[in-house]
Amino acid sequence: MAYRVTLIPGDGTGPEVMGAARRVLEATSIEFEWDVQRAGAAILQERGTPLPEEVLDSIRANGVGLKGPITTALGSGFRSVNVAIRQQLDLYANVRPAKTIPGVRSRYDNIDLVVVRENTEGLYAGIEHYVIPGEAAESVSLITRAKSERIVRFAFDYARRHGRHKVTAVHKANVLKYTDGLFLEVARKVSGEYPDIEFEDRIVDNMCMQLVQKPELYDVLVCPNLYGDIVSDLTAGLVGGLGVAPGANIGHGLAVFEPVHGSAPKYAGLNRVNPTAAILSGALMLRYLGQEKAAQRVERAVAEVIAEGKYVTYDLKEDRDDPSAVGTQEMTEAVINRME
Repeated sequence: MAYRVTLIPGDGTGPEVMGAARRVLEATSIEFEWDVQRAGAAILQERGTPLPEEVLDSIRANGVGLKGPITTALGSGFRSVNVAIRQQLDLYANVRPAKTIPGVRSRYDNIDLVVVRENTEGLYAGIEHYVIPGEAAESVSLITRAKSERIVRFAFDYARRHGRHKVTAVHKANVLKYTDGLFLEVARKVSGEYPDIEFEDRIVDNMCMQLVQKPELYDVLVCPNLYGDIVSDLTAGLVGGLGVAPGANIGHGLAVFEPVHGSAPKYAGLNRVNPTAAILSGALMLRYLGQEKAAQRVERAVAEVIAEGKYVTYDLKEDRDDPSAVGTQEMTEAVINRME
């Protein structure tokens, strides 16, 4: 049986890294039918929108998507294709693992964290306006009991399903007593239904400090939208950066997988960027589809190539100017060869 998957190449270096992920997934011998859809800056002038409705329709029909990075303009225009996809498809759980890969430069060698981020409300709900045009603006953070409960429950279910032992709720309830206070109240209540999983909470600024000082004490972190966005970049930094950070956006019967990093348009077409995050996002998709052995093969091949250090991109070399660094395609080929 072939899996029909919506493939969104994205902008900038997106087509290169997603092409790499596609090649690696096909090398598993699992059959895919790719429904290629265009979104982002490349189609904006042609269609008048960076997110045509048929992109969303394709994901709804196929149930799963693999998406490249898409450029978000700062300050004006369409708010964010990434946010729009998550909100319109109600992909409420953003899952971002951060795990040490031997051979990737990092100050730590024992990181194994997962950030579970609420994807549809909070400050990213987009309830904002000018109070005085050009002088003062207001943004409203909407936190609801229902959406807080489902993301916290998702985090506990994820922990139980993956053999993890602790969930930490991240908040700022000491100051934001109504919004974050509600999130924390719900988290504490839901935790009582999971006596086999340890629960604790941390104020977000303290959480960031503790992740730098003693990350080994943490396991699954569940966060409101904004904090999850920030904390997941921090945890990516603990394992070497966004170039090795995969991500998943999961809802009821729908999921979209994507690398955490941006589109890096200045490197587009240069065969230079690291495909690891895109390939590992593909592995997350395989696991979601129930193809656990194939996911492990992909992750093991990536880890072996990086550990060897021979066929890796410049950012994975000890010296970023190392002339022996290879390109995106060559590293992808090395990963494929390790799977054979």
